Amino acid sequence: MGTTPQSTGAVRESVTLSTGEEVSVPLSTEATVFGAMFSANRAAVAELLPDGLEPIRATPQRAAVTFLAVEYHRIGDHAMAPYDEFSVMLPAVESGERSWPFASLLRNGASGYVWYLPVTTESAKALGVDIWGYPKAVAEITHDDHVAGRRTTVTADGEEVITLDVEGTPKVDRTQESVSYTVKDGQLLREPLTLSGKLGAWPYSGQVDVSLGSHPRADRLRELDLGSRALARLSFEGEFVIGAGERVGSV
Repeated sequence: MGTTPQSTGAVRESVTLSTGEEVSVPLSTEATVFGAMFSANRAAVAELLPDGLEPIRATPQRAAVTFLAVEYHRIGDHAMAPYDEFSVMLPAVESGERSWPFASLLRNGASGYVWYLPVTTESAKALGVDIWGYPKAVAEITHDDHVAGRRTTVTADGEEVITLDVEGTPKVDRTQESVSYTVKDGQLLREPLTLSGKLGAWPYSGQVDVSLGSHPRADRLRELDLGSRALARLSFEGEFVIGAGERVGSV
């Protein structure tokens, strides 16, 4: 592990993964994303969060769950082959931070704890696990682009986990900063995220369909009592940068 300077003069950390690839952090990637956010039972979401985090109040009584179907086109300086990913994220705030219905959804909806993160290659799994502690697992992910958007199906251990069909949204050029949370070696980490490119969001949308399969992860998602109508559908195309994990507190 060493350091290399960026063209901007900042310093990046070079990391050799357990699979042999070498990447630099902050890590720059190019990706296409389709996603949707649903309301969920607040107590059930809280049970899935590590100590140090609390679910946002999407509504006075409900929390939220975000699904993101991601197709990576470039990883760093082409450090590894492109791969696909599906994120199940629980929008959250750090303990002690106030969470307000609706307002917290707008402010913190793009930030949260990554609860499940299937990917399509062993290198992709090592990238997330070795550096940040993301809960990555190798699975089969298929994207079916259609005239309105994208349908994504995740299959793990021979069982369907989830299928998400999202209609695309109007997009504008924008830079969005947020954070993700993970637990690595018993430590809660906060990772700064920056999305720069064409970004779109559409509130309270019916142009989303989600179905859960027979996998145990799907059973756990059913326990969250997802809302029947999406709070928002999301789309993005551009550069996605993730920084080094920062310590938040012990768990």
